[in-house]
Amino acid sequence: MKKLSLLFSILVASVLGAQTLQDSITFDPQKQLNAAQRILSGNYGKAVTVGAYGELTYNQPEALNGELDVQRLVLLFGYKFNDKTQFVTEVEFEHVEEVFIEQAFINYNVAPNVNLRGGLMLVPFGIINEFHEPTTFNGVERPAVDNVIVPTTWREIGFGVSGRFNELSLGYQAYVFNGFKSTSFDGNGGVNGALKGSNGLRSGRQKAIQSTIDSPTLSMKLDYYGFPGLRLGLSGYFGDTQAEDDVEAIDGANIGISMIGFDARYAFQRFTARGQYVHGSLSGTEAYNNLTGKDLGSALQGWYLEAAYNLLPQEKYQRLFAFARYEQYDTHAGTDGSLQQNDAYNRNDLTTGLSYHLAPGVVLKGDYQFRDNAVSGGDVANRLNFGIGVWF
Repeated sequence: MKKLSLLFSILVASVLGAQTLQDSITFDPQKQLNAAQRILSGNYGKAVTVGAYGELTYNQPEALNGELDVQRLVLLFGYKFNDKTQFVTEVEFEHVEEVFIEQAFINYNVAPNVNLRGGLMLVPFGIINEFHEPTTFNGVERPAVDNVIVPTTWREIGFGVSGRFNELSLGYQAYVFNGFKSTSFDGNGGVNGALKGSNGLRSGRQKAIQSTIDSPTLSMKLDYYGFPGLRLGLSGYFGDTQAEDDVEAIDGANIGISMIGFDARYAFQRFTARGQYVHGSLSGTEAYNNLTGKDLGSALQGWYLEAAYNLLPQEKYQRLFAFARYEQYDTHAGTDGSLQQNDAYNRNDLTTGLSYHLAPGVVLKGDYQFRDNAVSGGDVANRLNFGIGVWF
């Protein structure tokens, strides 16, 4: 712990002694764009747009070995065919060795407030799933609610509409997607289950890798930005999971999903805050667990609140945010049949630290996480984190 404290002290000292550089980053939640939106909104007068974002992290749990990782490097490409038709794609390299396509979709502007979209897209749910570039959130790691409950980065293949009515201060998205993969044959006449109690729906993400589909799902989000500095979001996701060929005929192969989420972001001068609440109801989990031997809960729930304050003078272009975030999340908020609720899945984290935006699109982060669960005498290692993030 002495070494960890020394490292943290060095980071704080270097941050406080830094000089000011020009910064074009906006922290107004009403103006903030994610990577795809930035490409679509301007393309900077060019037919082809290229960008990237990436994160390098150091995680040090107490009494365990630390881990250094290039968590992700995402290359962004956009092409503007004409004033109405654009293509956006993101190619992601995870942990140096894994390659994924994170997004690849066509956007067609039908009218000033209506866009048609089709392809591989982010599911519009909550804050982080759409705004996960490292300069857009505090903390080295994304909130656990947006990892375990909302399985960020959550993307699937689909089509739908998006747009905004500025006179109503309202943005909207509505898409039909393929769903989570729930079951498949194991090659020996048995059935494998992809979903489980510890991380809920996360392992069922198909990520457009030869995705199977036997029924579509519906995803919708509304964003209201009518109050200065405030953005409110309402998300919904409804449908059934997807089973591999012929497995869907077996009782318990699929489950039903209904998820609702509320989120809010606020900024006033040097103060920012955000919060989120998500509840998911899963039907058919008793039959699913009996078939697969898994321990999937019938309800998922999580929430967090975060506050941050810029320690540097308002007129300066750099930003140094001191922040604290408390979150509670439970993948066994409900269970069906004989399955008992596992208190180890009822977790909470308190994260506090600094985010230093030293230049446009560059952030240095350091934080400490106090982690716990509902198990009596349970031992969850606290963790010290450092990170470097870029986005351009």
